[in-house]
Amino acid sequence: MLEAAQAGDSALLIAPTGGGKTLAGFLPSLIDLHRDPRPGLHTVYVSPLKALAVDIARNLLAPVEEMGLELRIETRTGDTPANRRVRQRQDPPQILLTTPESLSLLLSLPDAQEIFGSLACIVVDEVHALAGGKRGDQLALCLSRLTRLAPKARRVGLSATVAHPEAIAAWVSPDARPGGVRLVRERGGAAPALEVMLPAGRLPWGGHMGLASMPDVYARLGSAGVTIIFVNTRAQAELCFAALWRLNEDNLPIALHHGSLTVEQRRKVEAAMAAGKLRAVVATASLDLGIDWGAVDQVIQVGAPKGVARLLQRVGRANHRMDEASRAILVPANRFEVIECRAAIQAVAAGEVDGEPPRPGGLDVLAQHMLAMACHAPYHPDDLFEEVRRAQPYATLSRRDFDDTLRFVEDGGYALTAYERFRKLFRDAEGLVHVRGPQVARQLRMNLGTIVETPLLKVRLRGGPVLGEVEEWFISTLEPGDNFLFAGRLLKYERLDPTAAVVSPGGESEPRIPTYAGSRMPLSTDLARRVRAILSDPKAWRALPPPVREWLRLQQHASELPPAEGLLIETFPRGGRFFLVAYCFEGRLAHQTLGMLLTRRMERLGLAPLGFLGTDYVLAAWSAFPVTDVEALFTEDLLGEELEEWMAESSMLRRSFRNIATIAGLLEKNHPGAEKSGRQMTMSADLIYDVLRKHEPDHILLRATRAEAAAGLTDVGRIGSLLSRIQGRIRHRALERVSPLAVPALIEEGREWVSGNAEEALLAEAVALVEEATDGADHFSGALGLEEQLGPAPAPRPQRDRRTRVVRRAPRAVTGGARRVGDG
Repeated sequence: MLEAAQAGDSALLIAPTGGGKTLAGFLPSLIDLHRDPRPGLHTVYVSPLKALAVDIARNLLAPVEEMGLELRIETRTGDTPANRRVRQRQDPPQILLTTPESLSLLLSLPDAQEIFGSLACIVVDEVHALAGGKRGDQLALCLSRLTRLAPKARRVGLSATVAHPEAIAAWVSPDARPGGVRLVRERGGAAPALEVMLPAGRLPWGGHMGLASMPDVYARLGSAGVTIIFVNTRAQAELCFAALWRLNEDNLPIALHHGSLTVEQRRKVEAAMAAGKLRAVVATASLDLGIDWGAVDQVIQVGAPKGVARLLQRVGRANHRMDEASRAILVPANRFEVIECRAAIQAVAAGEVDGEPPRPGGLDVLAQHMLAMACHAPYHPDDLFEEVRRAQPYATLSRRDFDDTLRFVEDGGYALTAYERFRKLFRDAEGLVHVRGPQVARQLRMNLGTIVETPLLKVRLRGGPVLGEVEEWFISTLEPGDNFLFAGRLLKYERLDPTAAVVSPGGESEPRIPTYAGSRMPLSTDLARRVRAILSDPKAWRALPPPVREWLRLQQHASELPPAEGLLIETFPRGGRFFLVAYCFEGRLAHQTLGMLLTRRMERLGLAPLGFLGTDYVLAAWSAFPVTDVEALFTEDLLGEELEEWMAESSMLRRSFRNIATIAGLLEKNHPGAEKSGRQMTMSADLIYDVLRKHEPDHILLRATRAEAAAGLTDVGRIGSLLSRIQGRIRHRALERVSPLAVPALIEEGREWVSGNAEEALLAEAVALVEEATDGADHFSGALGLEEQLGPAPAPRPQRDRRTRVVRRAPRAVTGGARRVGDG
């Protein structure tokens, strides 16, 4: 890395966790500042997480003090106090650690040239987590602007898990001369020590929370100094923390960390962890990347990891040293997840890393950047077009898309030009683009960013502090006196005031768990391929535990196993309905979209679809009439007319438009002294969406919405690959009863649809499913302890249950998830 800096080259450093990437990225800057301790901003470090920026600043201070360097290292994030922000503008530190959002805001300031003019180096940490997403688009545009403000500044990318090195290197510095981006790789380091831990009792067939293993997880805490327990969702974090707290007879200091908790709570946990005051912390992806707590002895991953790169990042938090193996325990929640965990361990041993290459940049992010740059200083469109095209995600941007996006930022476009509120830019006689006034600039900075959260409400203790935020829709389902788990506490909902949901401690009824839209991680393509390979090869079963091997043998007996490259489809009658189960293994998001398209085709064929669900492993649909020709359902033209019709009618396009309109600045959530509610934002978005569809169907935001829905949210690429791969390889088994592999999906279908005092009926149904699938085999007697696996039925809630739904005969619309046709 020093050689690259001396040659003036940008660099991408790929090295194992604990190998010293951070210091290697900063070392050329420290040496330069030692030789020439000049004032002014020298190095900008960009992190995907605020917590990581704070952690790096703390860890960087030690070598700086040991080297006797007199320089300032500071962080600049959304949590930075206002007085420090003012001081950083007037007297920038030599090294500034920040996030893409804060960097974009700094570049929008009129004095950005004075702040960044002395910049010599830009370090992007965990570059794989940014490149390819909207935050990466935002950062790439910022990097291109920094090149204009500081032409000699080098760029450095750091990561331990890069699946496409050449593409990421081009993203780091796309305009470097040939060979100008040095790829520095270090493959050494101790291999991680991975093991799979099953619950001491019976291994669940379905479910994804892993609560059956909490006694075993707690036992492991006592044998280690410090443990990070990673989970995949915030709801799972709350449940696991509550379960561990109930088991905590030794009063171990255990904490909870996820993105919906307040900044103060998260900082308190991070500080306690760094000081060695905790024995364990239950965390989501909020602690995934790069944080260096050297005292962490082990990582426990509850639930399957869903991706090899994600697993490696999490494992790397333990024994954060290159010469010692990182210890990690994988705790699968069900039988399919056991197979996925084994597949992940195989991939790690083979040195594989999954991930998608960077995709083209979003026009909504471009619109926000155009306004931000006008807030900095007037510009000519030709100059900005060339600057934007030097950012890798926008290298192929057409002039038409650029001009249409700029026109939208100027006045909203043809259909909205009559509204003063959408006029944000104007052009002078020389063609320079100006911002219309300080109020427009203030609104931009209040709403700047590419992370669009689902509408959230604060949760506040009566007469006490704010605990965090939950989704607005979840609070709307509660009535006074209802209980729910949040921030590691049992809370009773009291009322909704203008600013927050007011709660009090305690409660007697069975608590509910807040869930968060989009929080479930999709199964990666490479990991799905390995799962299929294990299932199809009985020789690979030797690494699986006996209950899973027996489960797969029963599947062989009752039906057959899913092939590695083709598709197994089972059909069977049950409860007056006809089920179709397809073992696609393409991830939850792809299965949800495929389910929407599949039920539309089933309706066309007169099968009267009643509903569907998608798990990470299978797609299940049920209908009033049996399916006889499965190949007619899974043809490649499924992505043709059905997709176009569904996208035209689906509410998903409206949701996608709302997010794009928010990023592009058409909708503004934050205003001085006020904040729009989620309901207000949705109503505004829907009204504008209808106006544009009617009067300007080719509006740039509608084009961006359709492109994002087709390429991203619906996971059409994976569906297309699946449909292409299975042509001529579809195996249809018409069964008389449910098969062993189909049981988990039907259990999940019941849990998604039924709640309250209907849980007892579900439990009886689950017992019947297992007995039916195993044909009453002696070694599966007692329904495998299904009550232990699913948990006891909660106390009845006679008042009402908005989640209990009725399955109706299919009207036209179909929506995703565990859904039925109709009902929006």
